Order: sequence, then structure tokens, then C-alpha cells
Amino acid sequence: MQTIGMQRTPILEGRVGSGAGRFVVLILALIVLVILLFASAASVPAGHVGVLTLFGRVTGEVLPEGIHLVNPFKANHVMSVRTQNQKETARVPSQEGLEIALDTSLIFHLKADKAAAVYQQIGPEYVQTFIEPNLRSAIREATASHSANTLYSSARAEVQNEIHRTLEATLAPRGIEVESILLRDIQLPPAVRAAIEAKQQAEQESLAMNFRLQKERQEADRKRIEAQGIHDFQQIVAQGISSQLLEWKGIEATEALAKSPNSKIVVIGNPKNGLPLVLGQ
Repeated sequence: MQTIGMQRTPILEGRVGSGAGRFVVLILALIVLVILLFASAASVPAGHVGVLTLFGRVTGEVLPEGIHLVNPFKANHVMSVRTQNQKETARVPSQEGLEIALDTSLIFHLKADKAAAVYQQIGPEYVQTFIEPNLRSAIREATASHSANTLYSSARAEVQNEIHRTLEATLAPRGIEVESILLRDIQLPPAVRAAIEAKQQAEQESLAMNFRLQKERQEADRKRIEAQGIHDFQQIVAQGISSQLLEWKGIEATEALAKSPNSKIVVIGNPKNGLPLVLGQ
């Protein structure tokens, strides 16, 4: 019996060892599977796209926002397609050569379908590499064709449009959409700004004086027309009054006086018109 027991022990140990080995292999397979699943999941946040590369090579695939299963050997590079604001403060020359401080904002966004090309040709730091230099160049080109006076007063919208057109022609083919250009502030040299403000004030005073003179001329014309009307009225009235009309009116007044019950003294025989004269009552 002791011999039989010694023969069965190695068999049992082999079976137990075989089962434990399969369990360990299964656990390792599950761990590898979980790792592969995590490595294959690519997450793209809202307002972004994912550019895939395989061993450093851009594949051209662009992932929209959300969770995606991709080749675990592919790397996902997230790039924003939201509207961005690039501010630039530059000192640029005017048409006369004066130095002007210009604060500008470029509103733009990356086109989603061009994200892979931008990542490959320019890189993820495309704002500093490509947009900023072109923005500075466009600002200098636009201001160099305008005088300091027009930049400070009337040419602001025109300069904005010129910068917008220049940047659109440069950035749009590379996958960057220009939404708008804003000139936040224009600072001229103090002496130039004071001269421009003095000129504008003088122009405003001149306009106010012209307005007052025009008003006075209108008032003089009104008085002249009024005086002419009174003169014409007097002429018409004078032409309509005759001696016969005056005598007739006198007769009517005498008749009315004679019919009056009030006591009165009447002297007959006015030497000018023969009408009675009323001396008293």
C-alpha cells in the first residue's frame, strides 16, 4: 500500500501544476487584451480633432470628437478647431514714417479637414510658427499706405479690411480660416495726436460758425420777407382809400351819432369836407 501511494503522488502534482499554468496564461491573456483595448481607444474632446501618426508618419486620418478604436500602434495628436483669438501689439510705420503702436486681434479657427496637413507641414505650434509672423507682416503692409491722420480718424475700417484680405490670401490655402480682424487701439506719438486733435477741434468750431452764420442769414431773409409783406399790404390799403370813401364813412358815422339817444353838441359845416364836427356831449 505504501508503494501504490508513492506512485500516485507525482500524477496528482502534474495535474495541479497543469491547471495552475493554464490559469496564469489566461490571466496574462486577459491583461494583454485589456492593455490592447486601452491602447486602441483614442479620445478626442469636444471642439477638437485627432490627427493619427504611425511610427512618426502622418497617416492623413482625422478623428472627430468622441471615443474611437484605432490601431494601438498609432498615436493620436489632438488639435483644436475652436475659434481662437490671437492678439498682437506692434509698432509700425505710417505713410509719413511716424511710428504707431497698433493693438490688433485676429479671430480665426483651424479647418477640421486640413488638420492633418497643418500638423504635417507646419506642426502643432502653427500659431507661433505661421500665424504670428504673417499677422505682423500684414499689419505693417496695411499701415504703411496710410497717413497717421487717417489711421487715427477715418481709415480704421479700411485698414482692418486690408489686413483681413492679406491674411485670408495667406492663411486660407494652409487650412486656417480667418473670421475677422479687430483694431483694438491705435496710439500715435503725443505731439502728432495733439496736433490732430487741435485740427479736429478747429474743424468742429468752423462747422459750428458756419451753422450760426447760415442761421443768421435765414433769420435776415425771414425779416426781409416780412418787411416786404408789410410794405405791400400798406400800398394796397393806401390805393384802396379815396376821399369819396372817407366822406361816405363820415356820413355813416354822423347818421349813427344823430340816432344816438345821448346828448351831444354838433357843429355843421366842416370847411374841408362839409361833414359835421362833434365838439362834446
